[in-house]
Amino acid sequence: MPSPDALRLADRDWLASVVKTVLAAPPALGSTRLITVDGPSGSGKSTTAVELVAQFAQVAGAEMVPTDHFATWDDPFGWWPRLEVGVLQPLSRGRAARYLANDWTGDKPTPTVNISFQPPEVLILEGVSAGRRAITGRSTLSCWIELPDPKARLERAVGRDGESSRSYLRRWQEAEHIWFAAQGTKAEADLIRYVD
Repeated sequence: MPSPDALRLADRDWLASVVKTVLAAPPALGSTRLITVDGPSGSGKSTTAVELVAQFAQVAGAEMVPTDHFATWDDPFGWWPRLEVGVLQPLSRGRAARYLANDWTGDKPTPTVNISFQPPEVLILEGVSAGRRAITGRSTLSCWIELPDPKARLERAVGRDGESSRSYLRRWQEAEHIWFAAQGTKAEADLIRYVD
C-alpha cells in the first residue's frame, strides 16, 4: 500500500492518482480491489466516494456500498457481520453480492431494499467505520476524509439529514469519536485528506 505522503497531491490531481494507484495494485478481495472511505460524519465521505466512482467508471467497473445501508442510529457499528455475509465473503469467492439495505425514509431505518451486483473491478466501501480493523488485508487503499471542525461537521450533517436528526447526530459523533480512537482508523489510513 502507498504511504499517505505518496498520495498527498493537489485536489485536481488526487482522484486521478487514486485511480492509478488502485488499478496498479493487485486485487485483495477475490478479483476486486477494495477502497474504504472513512472519517467523521459530515466530512464529505459520500461526496468523495461518488467522485471516485465517477472517476473509476471511465476506466474500470466500480460499485459503491455505503455503510448507511447497514448502520442505524441504535447500532452504528455492530452491523458488520451483515456486510461480511452479504458483500465481502461472496465477492472474495467471485460471487455476486446480495443484501438488504436500510430504507431511511421512515422514522426508523429498516433493511428492506434489495441490492445485488456482480464482482466489480473496484468496490468503494464508504462511511463511518468502513476502514475498521476487520477489513485489514482485504483493502487495496484506505482513505480518511476529515473536516476538522466538529461543529461544522454537525451542521453539515444536520443540513443533509434535517433538523430532526440533530440529537441523533450528536450521539453519533460521540460514538464515532470513541470508535475511531479504539480502532486507530486515521493512523492506519493510506490516504488522509482534509476538507473544508
